[in-house]
Amino acid sequence: MIGVDKIEDIRRRARGGEPIASIARAVGVSEPTARKYARMEDLSPEPPKRKEPESELLAPHRETIDSWLDDDCRNWRKQRHTAVRVYVRLINERGYEGSYSTVQRYVKQRREEMARERDRRDAEGFLQLSWLPGEIQVDFGEADFRVRGVLTRGKYLTVTFPHSNVGLTQVFWGETAECVCQGLRSVFEFIGGVPRRAVFDNATEVGRRVGGEVRTSELFRLFAAHYGLDYTFTNPYSGNEKGNVENKVGCHRRNLFVPVPSFHDVASFNERLLQDCLDLSEGKRHYRLGTPELELFGEDREALSPLPPAAFSCVRWETRRCSKQGTFTLGGVHRYSAGPAYARCEVAVALGAFDVTVCDISTGEAIATYERQWGGAPTDSSDPTLQLRLLCMRPAGWRDSSVRASLPEELVAFLDGEPADSLKADLRVLRDESAERGWEAAVEGMSRSLAATGSLDRATVALSAARAAAGDERVEYDEKVDLDVYDGALRLLEGGGRHAADELGA
Repeated sequence: MIGVDKIEDIRRRARGGEPIASIARAVGVSEPTARKYARMEDLSPEPPKRKEPESELLAPHRETIDSWLDDDCRNWRKQRHTAVRVYVRLINERGYEGSYSTVQRYVKQRREEMARERDRRDAEGFLQLSWLPGEIQVDFGEADFRVRGVLTRGKYLTVTFPHSNVGLTQVFWGETAECVCQGLRSVFEFIGGVPRRAVFDNATEVGRRVGGEVRTSELFRLFAAHYGLDYTFTNPYSGNEKGNVENKVGCHRRNLFVPVPSFHDVASFNERLLQDCLDLSEGKRHYRLGTPELELFGEDREALSPLPPAAFSCVRWETRRCSKQGTFTLGGVHRYSAGPAYARCEVAVALGAFDVTVCDISTGEAIATYERQWGGAPTDSSDPTLQLRLLCMRPAGWRDSSVRASLPEELVAFLDGEPADSLKADLRVLRDESAERGWEAAVEGMSRSLAATGSLDRATVALSAARAAAGDERVEYDEKVDLDVYDGALRLLEGGGRHAADELGA
């Protein structure tokens, strides 16, 4: 596969109608290669595959070399690293054991990429502040959300169309490239097309700015090439270049997230949110043009490019080696399980905006799917309450879930015999009571309800779980309680006469 920068260049030229032969000469690839990437329908990243052992001695040092070359951009041109100097420093400071030719090729490649990026920025000149139909601005905001009863600080990606002043928002828990790509994909599919250009802030979400250079993530570059999306970045400290989206971030926080939204499933909430955003423009006129915003938004939609045949898979693939217990860690603190069968083995991990999917690296078969955890607090997927939330949305994974393995045998036997709809309802009861009373009390409540009624209706489980959480056991009396007195009292109230009174007196 050629570099992503060349893929972007090929597809950009092809969209402009340039002949394949001309593209091949300009980009420096063969005509079949240019034709292949110009016509490719799906550029989603592929899961990693097991490679034969090879000598990749430079790989651990590429980031170090990049930092040296980035620093060179701020130094006098006569005091910058040569390939020889990079090679010597790697040996002396990093213990590099590879060849000089490998270092030389990599330094040359990185300098060419940096030069192309500088040329592209110079060619852009200045950012137009008069926005055409179909152009968008993108930025993140921050707000609180109540998720399954727990107050959580989240992020929301806002996409605005400055021509019409219409904005669309999606909620996430991070600002990673996976979140950006997933949010943009949802917006593109909702509006039915691809904007002609996207303007981002200082690349903090889809890459990073090093000095004067913006280095975007590979996932986002594949996403942009897949959808044919042209993109630029604002200059540092130039809020006026994306003032529309900054205003819309505050507008959406005030109008859509006050009072604090409460929901169980963020994906379902996001689906409703897109239409809620559009409803804010109903009957509203553009602040400068005086034309109805939805009318101008129609012009935005007419300027969109068609969606590609295949949807982009917004996941970043990584390879992880499991511990002897079959677990691995992401982000340093979030532990996930591939199962004891994968102890000390490598697995392929797909990191999405909301889920983490673990796959067998040889067959590509999915082993397990977990809700992705965020933040600096340690988490462990072996905790059944973590998988329970995802299992409620995907009950087909019940048989192999850690939730099933954590329940008493009689409860498992009952749930195994439930039809799919009833199983989903029972799991939701367990989820809600776990959030309210704790895992142990919820399980005890379900066990008591099953023993007493032969079913798991919500009211009985809730009462039993509440009693279990309070430590309230069943009350046993030494003598049998005579309830006949209550029958007599009821007859007296209903006009039972002297006979009922005599009965009470006895």
